[in-house]
Amino acid sequence: MERSITGLERLCQESTWQKKIKGNVAYLCHQASVDSNYNWGPALLQKLLGKRLVALWGPQHGLVTNVQDNMIESPDFIHPYFKIPVYSLYSHTRAPTPQMLQNIDTLIVDLQDVGTRVYTYIWTLSHIMESCAGRDINLVILDRPNPVNGLTIEGNLLDLNFSSFVGRLPLPMRHAMTIGEVALFFKKHYKLDCQLEIIPMENWQRFQYFDQTGLPWILPSPNLPNSESALVFLSTVLFEGTNISEGRGTTKSLEVIGHPLLEPCALSEQLTTLFAKEKLSGCKLRPIYFLPMFQKHMGVGCGGVQIHVANREHFAPWKVGQYLCKFLYHHLESNFSWKSPPYEYEYEKLPIDLINGTDKIRNWIEKNGSMEELLLIENYQLDNFLNLRQEILIYR
Repeated sequence: MERSITGLERLCQESTWQKKIKGNVAYLCHQASVDSNYNWGPALLQKLLGKRLVALWGPQHGLVTNVQDNMIESPDFIHPYFKIPVYSLYSHTRAPTPQMLQNIDTLIVDLQDVGTRVYTYIWTLSHIMESCAGRDINLVILDRPNPVNGLTIEGNLLDLNFSSFVGRLPLPMRHAMTIGEVALFFKKHYKLDCQLEIIPMENWQRFQYFDQTGLPWILPSPNLPNSESALVFLSTVLFEGTNISEGRGTTKSLEVIGHPLLEPCALSEQLTTLFAKEKLSGCKLRPIYFLPMFQKHMGVGCGGVQIHVANREHFAPWKVGQYLCKFLYHHLESNFSWKSPPYEYEYEKLPIDLINGTDKIRNWIEKNGSMEELLLIENYQLDNFLNLRQEILIYR
């Protein structure tokens, strides 16, 4: 199978695309913005554009992806090597300011997304599209693979009553679009009407997971160390809204969950029995002890499970996560708690409801609901999304 060729590589190699890059350029990127030889995007674009590259922008986690999660901000600075300003879009602002846009003719976005609604890069993109609308700025997206494939859709659509920086518009948790397709979706269906150009990939097919692309995996955020963790993330991210550790502060962040009061061997047996009953397959829940060095339960030993993907075609990570959460809610009883606000700049609503994009799932967990009830929540108005998505797909 041929290696996928990213939008960044096509821009660097093809004069047709280079001619579309007009005037002064700002470049939104992070450490995963590399070509297939691990060359970093800012170096490639400075070589290509020279002094026309006038600014770098960084998303959540910073330009070099070294900052932890949830409201830990990055400053603006002058890059010591490239000698140009670096502006943070996760600081006092999540949207470009007029100062950032001043004298910019082309804004290039080159971010490795992970195909999950709560991953904030697509919402940074939405703010950029809003800011560019009505301005004479050409927005160019350098497309990259959706690492959890472009076919499988999971999870409920976001309810706009729970809009936040981890979900501004109605997408399912696993949306099966590339970041370029997300931009087209926003432009067509939510009227974020900027001057938009997508430089598409070559040799990427919708069925592919990241490890089938031939591209190097570079951490798109500090706690996703490998491409499989991007898939398990769909199970574990919701535990950010609880007092259950999702493994931050360990070397297996977002692949393990645990709590100081859990005995892992018994837990694994009980969950394996539950999953067999509910026909949740494709993963193994290995009993594990871990010691978080920061964040939840720092310095306190936790028992829990590591989620190992045994068959990703059968693995339904969103449902697995919801069932794990429901089991632990009732198993730990008063020792389980929902995390209190704030979460991603929302100071009133519960973080779990922002992550889920609804309060219906929390209610389903608390009342120990059935699989049939969860599927009703998941499928509500999903057909409409599927029809809208079909209209904008680049790769067919």
